[in-house]
Amino acid sequence: MSNDLPACPKCRGEYTYEMDALLVCPECGHEWVPAEDVADAAASGERVIRDAVGNVLSDGDTVTVVKALKVKGSASGIKAGTKVRNIRLVDGVDGHDIDCRIEGFGPMQLKSSVVKKA
Repeated sequence: MSNDLPACPKCRGEYTYEMDALLVCPECGHEWVPAEDVADAAASGERVIRDAVGNVLSDGDTVTVVKALKVKGSASGIKAGTKVRNIRLVDGVDGHDIDCRIEGFGPMQLKSSVVKKA
């Protein structure tokens, strides 16, 4: 079987496969973004924002919060698994690059490192 996909950068396994926008190694479980996608975006000068898994985010996406977050001024925080619809990517403060509205909390900014594309 001919496989033109690159070997896993972590364990050098040769049985990689594509899953959506990611490449996956079944031997070690490592997931990564192909180098061509990153190079194309960097060459065009556009800013690429990725979620906690490595998926590229864009305006209007729906994401899921991957870990519980404390919210200043609120007795309860945002639970892991909370869905956030219709995000907007912004140049935020302190790494907060997602502008959104969370039901029950209202408008807020999140870091892309704490969400996963749904």
